Amino acid sequence: MGIVSAWQTKVQAEDKLPVVATFSILADFARNVGGGRIVVTELVGPNGDTHVYQPRPADAQELAGARLILVNGLGLEGWIDRLIRASGTKAPVAVATKGIKPQQMNEEGRIGTDPHAWQSIANAKIYVANIRDALIAADPEGASAYRANADDYLGTLDALDKEVSEAIAAIPPERRQIITTHDAFGYFGTAYGFRFVAPMGISTETEACARDVAKIIRQIKAQKIPAVFLENVTDTRLLQTIAAESGAKNGGTLYSDALSVPDGPAGTYIEMMHNNVRELSAALKD
Repeated sequence: MGIVSAWQTKVQAEDKLPVVATFSILADFARNVGGGRIVVTELVGPNGDTHVYQPRPADAQELAGARLILVNGLGLEGWIDRLIRASGTKAPVAVATKGIKPQQMNEEGRIGTDPHAWQSIANAKIYVANIRDALIAADPEGASAYRANADDYLGTLDALDKEVSEAIAAIPPERRQIITTHDAFGYFGTAYGFRFVAPMGISTETEACARDVAKIIRQIKAQKIPAVFLENVTDTRLLQTIAAESGAKNGGTLYSDALSVPDGPAGTYIEMMHNNVRELSAALKD
């Protein structure tokens, strides 16, 4: 790259609104709404686990230079408040789940809030609207562009919701129960009539003990749960053991808390949902 081209690239980047999103799914929503007016940095990248992420000094620098910070909320990023304070940033913080009715989960008698609200496409549309409004507040000159981009993307999400609903309708209701690594699919289950059983709790910080695993295996056999699914953000060995000992089909990999690398099977939110429904359908229809 020549000196002039490098200078032009630098100037173009400086003209864009610097936005920091806590994880890859949120960053994808922001890029779809922001288009060419913004540059997005994601703190937890592809295949990363936001639950257990350990912030780096470079993350504080990114926040310090941001003009908008996007967080999921609902307790997903337990580390973000400390990081924001440490960074000294003056950027506004937008909570993408604002207005979403959170689901509660009971794990070993403990009631907790499920933060994985993006697994419902109806909720994803609320994320997009919140991000649109936050971008307009941070960059009023771009309001018309942000509204137009959001409208286009919301239309795409409507079409996606229809596709997902039609695909799930082809799966017999009695087969819509599966085992996943941790409880990341509660909102998906509510939206599309699925029952997900997880040997871990709400967070990937929790490890399943031998007693829990034995209980899961008994449950699979008793309820004839047809398949177990791996997740891209967790250790696959636990589910492989459960599949082998229970006789359930290993249904493949679902993307839960993070996207894949850009050229992978779930490089965007749209591709993630397509991948997950394709995997579910392939394992459960027969």
